[in-house]
Amino acid sequence: MRMRPAALALILAAGLVVLMAGAGLWSYRGPGPKAQAGEVTTVMLERGSGVSQIARTLEQAGVISSAGLFVTAAKLSGATAELKAGEYEFRSRTSMARVLADIRAGRVVRHMVTIPEGWTSEMAAEAVNRQPVLTGTAVAPPEGSILPDTYQVQRGDDREAVIARMRKARDQLLAELWAKRQPGLPFDTPEEAVTLASIVEKETALPAERPRIAAVFVNRLRQGMRLESDPTIIYGVSKGRPLGRGILASEMAAVTPWNTYRIDGLPPTPIANPGREALAAVLNPPKTNELFFVADGSGGHVFAATFDEHQRNVARWRQVERQRAAAAAGGR
Repeated sequence: MRMRPAALALILAAGLVVLMAGAGLWSYRGPGPKAQAGEVTTVMLERGSGVSQIARTLEQAGVISSAGLFVTAAKLSGATAELKAGEYEFRSRTSMARVLADIRAGRVVRHMVTIPEGWTSEMAAEAVNRQPVLTGTAVAPPEGSILPDTYQVQRGDDREAVIARMRKARDQLLAELWAKRQPGLPFDTPEEAVTLASIVEKETALPAERPRIAAVFVNRLRQGMRLESDPTIIYGVSKGRPLGRGILASEMAAVTPWNTYRIDGLPPTPIANPGREALAAVLNPPKTNELFFVADGSGGHVFAATFDEHQRNVARWRQVERQRAAAAAGGR
C-alpha cells in the first residue's frame, strides 16, 4: 500500500521532532564544549543578571554551546529565579546540566582571608587590602575589635564589609563568653577582657598555656601587681610589629601607655586581636596561686608562685641563653 503524502509528512515531522529532542537532550546532558584555553574556564555572573544574560555570558565564554537551550532548560526546570550571581569555574566539557545545577546551587569560587591570632588590626586590614578579588579599601578598625579566623570571600565583595564581618564575629563571641564569665574577675567590662586576652595571646605560642598565663595575670591584677608583660613594651615601640631583636633596656624603662612595667593595671587598649581560646581563658581562668612565669628554653614557660622560685627559674633561663649564645659564636 502506498502511504498518503499527508501521513508520510506527519511521520517525518514526528521523527524530526524526536531527533531534535534527542539532540537537545544530548546537548544538555552530554559533554559540553572544550574550554577555549586550559582546562578550566572562569566566569563572572554579575548581580542582577537575568537568565538570558547569564546564558549569553556562558555561551560567549565557551562554557555552553547554546544560550537558547540553557534558557529553555532553566525555565522547564524552574531554575530561572534561583540562579545565583558570583564567580564560577567550569572544567572543560562540563555538561550544560551540571553548569545549570552549579549556578542554581550557588557553587561559587571561594577565596579566603586568614587573620592569625595575635595580629594587630593594622596587619589584618593590610591582609584584606592585599586580597585581589575584593573591592574598595579597608581601614584598620580599633585594636582588638576583630576575631582572628579564616573568612570566605567572593570576588567583588567590599573590603570594609569583610572587616565588618570580622568585627561582628568578635562581638558575637565576646557577648557569649562574657555572659558565662567567672564571677569576681578583676576587670569590669568586655573591652577590658579583650585587652587582657590580647596580652595573653602575645605571651605564648602554645594554646595549652593560655589558661595558666591568664590566671597569672588575673592573680596579679587582684593583688595590685603590675603585669610586667614584654609584648606591651613592644606595642608601645612598634604598634605590635615584630622588632626583629630583643627589647632594649631603654625601651623597657620608657613610659608609654602600654608599657605594663611602668603603668598600673591594664593598658588603655588591646595590643592585638586575641582569638577564641585567649578570650575564654581570661574570662574563665583556672584557680592558681601563680604570679610569675619565664621562658623555659623549649618554647614554653615555667611558672612560679613566689618571687624566690621565679628568680631561680630566671637564672636557669639566663643559663640557657648563655649556652645558646656560646653555641652560636662557636659555629661562626
